[in-house]
Amino acid sequence: MFKHLLGLSLLTALISNAMADELSVKKAVEAAYPKFKVESVNKTPYAGLYEVFMGGQIVYTDEKMTFLIAEGHIVEPKTKKDITGERLDELTKIDFSSLPLEQAIKIVKGNGSRKLVVFSDVDCPYCKRLEQNELVNITDVTIYTFLYPIEQLHPDAATKSKLIWCASNRAKAWEDWIFNNQLAKTNGSCEVPLEKIGQLAKKLGITSTPTLIFSDGKRMLGAQPYKEIERAMQAALKK
Repeated sequence: MFKHLLGLSLLTALISNAMADELSVKKAVEAAYPKFKVESVNKTPYAGLYEVFMGGQIVYTDEKMTFLIAEGHIVEPKTKKDITGERLDELTKIDFSSLPLEQAIKIVKGNGSRKLVVFSDVDCPYCKRLEQNELVNITDVTIYTFLYPIEQLHPDAATKSKLIWCASNRAKAWEDWIFNNQLAKTNGSCEVPLEKIGQLAKKLGITSTPTLIFSDGKRMLGAQPYKEIERAMQAALKK
């Protein structure tokens, strides 16, 4: 009984010390970078490194914050596994079921059994490339496109988004724009959820287009090859 209590006390002390170390690292990072909110701190098994998740990215430091490693990835030499990449996928995972899909343009291809969300800017050349060269090769999927105009880059994107959203057939209006460069002949005066989508993007940490979100909550940035998108969609079905 005594040994059991001693072991339990030791375990409690170790957990308390670990939490104290992580809390001190959190305070040190927040003091040095007050504009960023530290979401989590976890000690890694690698040479006293602490994983700090903030601003949508992972950085590393030691318990006294004598250095900071930013934009660096820990990779296992034997397996070539990207430890940082996998952790970032986990930490930035999105609850797919919570997404307001009624605020997106819905396009069903084939049997529509798989689900994919895309945040897209109508004037983003990479968004058009994604649609024209990559998504065109994928079937049996329901694609939900959130119109997310980044006005600092494309000042006309919001106006064009309104014309597309207010069309009687939004899916056709979107495809006409993407494939034929033709805008819907509407006045864009209906209720358009651009502000709500902007708030959603900010909440999810989405800052660029196109951004893809798969049914398992993982995201992909940019106009990636359709084989990579297909692979991610198939992996999502297994979760």
